[in-house]
Amino acid sequence: MLQSMRILDFSKLLPGPYATMMLADLGAEILRVESPNLPDFIRELPPFDGEDSAVHQHLNRSKKSISLDLKKPEAAMVIKRLVRRFDIVLEQFRPGVMERLGLDYETLKQANPKIIYCSLTGYGQTGPYRQRAGHDNNYLSIAGVAGYSARENYPPVPAGIQIADIAGGSLHSVIAILSAVIHREHTGEGQYIDLSMTDASFSLNAMFGPGFLAAGVDPRPEGTELNGGSFYDYYQTKDGRYFSVGSLEPSFRTKLCEALGIPHMVHLAASTIAEDKKDFKHAVTQAFMKKSFEEWLVIFRDLEACVEPVLTFSEACEHPQLIARNMIVDVPKNNGTYQRQIASPIKSSAFNQEYKHIGGSRGADTIEILQQIGFDEAQINELIDKDVFGLAVDRLIR
Repeated sequence: MLQSMRILDFSKLLPGPYATMMLADLGAEILRVESPNLPDFIRELPPFDGEDSAVHQHLNRSKKSISLDLKKPEAAMVIKRLVRRFDIVLEQFRPGVMERLGLDYETLKQANPKIIYCSLTGYGQTGPYRQRAGHDNNYLSIAGVAGYSARENYPPVPAGIQIADIAGGSLHSVIAILSAVIHREHTGEGQYIDLSMTDASFSLNAMFGPGFLAAGVDPRPEGTELNGGSFYDYYQTKDGRYFSVGSLEPSFRTKLCEALGIPHMVHLAASTIAEDKKDFKHAVTQAFMKKSFEEWLVIFRDLEACVEPVLTFSEACEHPQLIARNMIVDVPKNNGTYQRQIASPIKSSAFNQEYKHIGGSRGADTIEILQQIGFDEAQINELIDKDVFGLAVDRLIR
């Protein structure tokens, strides 16, 4: 589907690699530019399958890797030749770093005027926080998301997934890049994209942010219908497991109350009176505590009431819906075996994803790529002698 797209990926950690993994799953050719000297947290994150982290092998499937010490001037020469072929760039350095390396948009644009260049950062290229360090929970905090993602009188709870990184950074980067590709197809023009994970996280306040901007209603912990301020919530069972209840519509509320044995309280579920809301939620809480997780599974299995069990990840992997949707796939390893990985969620009548291989070793494709863009053996050896590629490549050619 995206076979014509060739992306030079300077990113690491989670947001950029997840974005380019999505594009690779859709057929784009991704070339990672990795430092031979700097540590890569994702490569070092346990558990391991062989030499590399399973997380790295997942995020970097189907991608190739070139090892370059970007602080050496010869590396910039290699990159400028690469962008004639890989005409989309994704980078995740702090503002100003790529400019100091001679690899910023304006410089690479001279090598390829049609280049699309996406800078993905925590706070963006402008503003007082542009140079500030941050991580997922910091961006959610600044964006106002963490402030009402909590129980009343209790601290915010760290999410199990990285919302700002993926929903904020990765997905918005993919949208921006694809939009730029469409624009280039129509106009022949490349462009520069400045994407901030904090901006993107702020935009995720789509349900309750408008209420403050238009009417001054500031969302607070357990103060909305969807963050614990109503019976839309999680409930503990007799044996310490949990169920999610999202029975907001009238028909679902009725079925919920019938299943819980409290049909006489259904009228309280739709009440706007705070005491009624509290009484109904207490009744739901008490009802769930009367039976075990397995007993409630039987009751709600075939009941359309928007009530589902809270599963562990291992249980989710065995859920019949996810199995039917082929959400776990076997991805080839370089030894002829396979590794189970999470599949792309995008289903299309025109395209089936091809998972070429798990993420490989640092710089594994350096020589192949250099030869493809016109370097001969003497030139490659000269760059090796100048330590442009690091030790990984030094073992590949002599």
